[in-house]
Amino acid sequence: MTERRVRITLVAAAILSTVLSSSPFGAGPTAAEVAGGVQKKYDAVKDFSADFTHTYHGGALKKQQITERGKVLIKKPGKMRWEYAPPENNVFVSDGAKIYAYVPADHQVTVTAVPPEDDATTPALFLAGKGNLSRDFTVSLVEPAAGMPPGTLALKLVPKKAQPDYDWLVLDVEPGTYRLRGIVWTDAQGGTSTYSFTNMKENVGLADKEFDFKAPRGVDVVTDSSRR
Repeated sequence: MTERRVRITLVAAAILSTVLSSSPFGAGPTAAEVAGGVQKKYDAVKDFSADFTHTYHGGALKKQQITERGKVLIKKPGKMRWEYAPPENNVFVSDGAKIYAYVPADHQVTVTAVPPEDDATTPALFLAGKGNLSRDFTVSLVEPAAGMPPGTLALKLVPKKAQPDYDWLVLDVEPGTYRLRGIVWTDAQGGTSTYSFTNMKENVGLADKEFDFKAPRGVDVVTDSSRR
């Protein structure tokens, strides 16, 4: 469970950091234009904060569904903090060098090294402030997720290099500004994750201390060397 949550959070953080965007393109842009506009604004974003709602169903959960909420902070290069609201109270932090995953129910903190750029998967490259949507993905426009406001644009991203955590992603974005409304993807177990974001604020000047992490007293600290 801890590894799945870590992977879901990493993918979400990585893709989220690419889609804070506005674009000069007018109505009816092509997929390439949307991707280009997203990338242009992404390059200018230094940090952001947002509230999130995450739902997951299928896969290992079969017919069950989980819904989680919380707040996310991202700062380039490679810093993030995901704090889940009660009852989960999970915390995932990257200080740019190491990733700390704290799940209170497990009484454990898992520590993973942030992969070197040359060895990182595409999501990790985005997390580190690198990568390019048009270069790293095949892009197309599809129907937005159910429940999205009228006019929502949905950009499907299929990684050109096979990824262990997902086959494709769909970004639901606001027309005109290209502000992110949601992310949807299916994992290798057939489970579907959906993140929706509200109260997004860009370039707010987040301090580095927001991404410090100290393991709570009494929990086990486990170093995971399997994710490189």
